[in-house]
Amino acid sequence: MNSMWKKAFQPIDNSPLVIFRILFGFLFACESFGALATGWVKSNLVDVNLTFSHIYMDFLQVLVGPQMYVYFALMGCVSVAVMLGYRYRLSIVLLTILWAGAYFIQKTSYNNHYYMLLVICFYMCFLPANKYASLDVKQGRVSQVLFMNQYVSWIFIFQVSILYIFGTVAKFYPDWLDGTFTKLMYEGANIPSVFKEMFTAKWFYISIAYLGILFDGLIVPLLLFKRTRTWALVASLIFHLFNSITLHIGIFPYFALSFAVFFYEPEQIRALFFKKKPVFDISTISSQQFKEETLSKISLIIVSVFAFVQLVLPLRMHFIEGDVLWTDEAHRLSWRMMLRSRAGYTNYIVENKKTGERRYYDIENVLTKKQEARLTSPDMIWQMAQYIKKEYADRGEDVAVYAESYVSINRRDLSRFVDHKVDLGNVKWDYFKHCDWILEKPF
Repeated sequence: MNSMWKKAFQPIDNSPLVIFRILFGFLFACESFGALATGWVKSNLVDVNLTFSHIYMDFLQVLVGPQMYVYFALMGCVSVAVMLGYRYRLSIVLLTILWAGAYFIQKTSYNNHYYMLLVICFYMCFLPANKYASLDVKQGRVSQVLFMNQYVSWIFIFQVSILYIFGTVAKFYPDWLDGTFTKLMYEGANIPSVFKEMFTAKWFYISIAYLGILFDGLIVPLLLFKRTRTWALVASLIFHLFNSITLHIGIFPYFALSFAVFFYEPEQIRALFFKKKPVFDISTISSQQFKEETLSKISLIIVSVFAFVQLVLPLRMHFIEGDVLWTDEAHRLSWRMMLRSRAGYTNYIVENKKTGERRYYDIENVLTKKQEARLTSPDMIWQMAQYIKKEYADRGEDVAVYAESYVSINRRDLSRFVDHKVDLGNVKWDYFKHCDWILEKPF
């Protein structure tokens, strides 16, 4: 244990962290400005009445509207500041806050990489990523430093390992193992028909299913070993670029590839990206400089606790009753990436508690088509019921809200998802318990 602790604090060349800062800021800028250019901000955060914030984050609804154009433009500019290492401490904290707001404000267009970006933002707030090749150094705000502690690389290796480990385990369910989902995935992919015919052939989608398991399960161990590292990087390039071209999943493939810099020897990264950077010599470090460049005890504790939370948070699904594939409880934040197709619909019946009058709620006047299609997850179904109840309460009417909800998993027949006799407007939400108004899995 002592030797491991000693190795964790061993000074190494900081080139991996520096180039990661540059890549991270660049990709974040692409995400921010891309969301504006593609109309993502317009369709998800401007032309809507509500955005289904993460539960308990409803106060973020004040941001919804044209102001989100300015919000994302600001976030893009801050991302560039992070990339350039300009007033890094301020810019990375601001980027973390801005992205946290963008992440928690909506779930209609949820992606796992949105959460991963937030996680890495948090880590980056504590790390000395601006000590080389930055405007902070050039303009004299910080002194140039050539090293970092070994544990900095370990933080990123740990986090990316969590992503792949849980991603691997999640694939061990029947619809993945028999190729059902991979077939559906390529049937819905926006690719030329000549390729779609091949991709939906049984030999291909079954192969992809098992190659996916092998890749997720082996990529980190193969990157850790020197003999297999480059082969693993080549495999990673092929895997992620193929997914980027066929599945159109934004910056995630390139974001995932950027972590490879922490698996290589720091000197190799320096020689590849910073040819003019002086060779790091451990003997030149004074004890005072080493102390200054080591995270404070408080920072180390915060980062360690956060890393532990990342490890245990995906495990919560095993302590919640029911199959997460059906209930969707604990699906988010658990690295269950591209695992199933979930479809269906939900209608709401409003009952006046005083008169007993019942009527269907006109949901089309409130939600977009995309939002309506997402009313298959329990939290969003519950949130809509709360919205309806509040709408009527604001008019002075006390109502019960019932849901007629039907869900299909991987294109199975639609099955009733919610107990239509339960007043969802009068139900409390609990992140860590099973919703007893969700009906049992029909398959």
